[in-house]
Amino acid sequence: MAVDRERIERVLELIRPSLQADGGDLELVDVGDDGVVTVHLTGACNGCPLSQLTLANGVRRVLKERVPSVTDVRAV
Repeated sequence: MAVDRERIERVLELIRPSLQADGGDLELVDVGDDGVVTVHLTGACNGCPLSQLTLANGVRRVLKERVPSVTDVRAV
């Protein structure tokens, strides 16, 4: 199943305000053919001790719910 980059970007736009409210943000880096989405956490999210929790419980969960072809989300 092909991974729809535009759909992923639309979902990230839904997530982004929550991150920005805490001084952070994210950038879409890559979407692999295997469904692995790579993002770069920026601002307050970059280096935050809770960034892995944000990634797992926020970004990854929402993306996998809304874009079934997403298999994982990783931060660089």
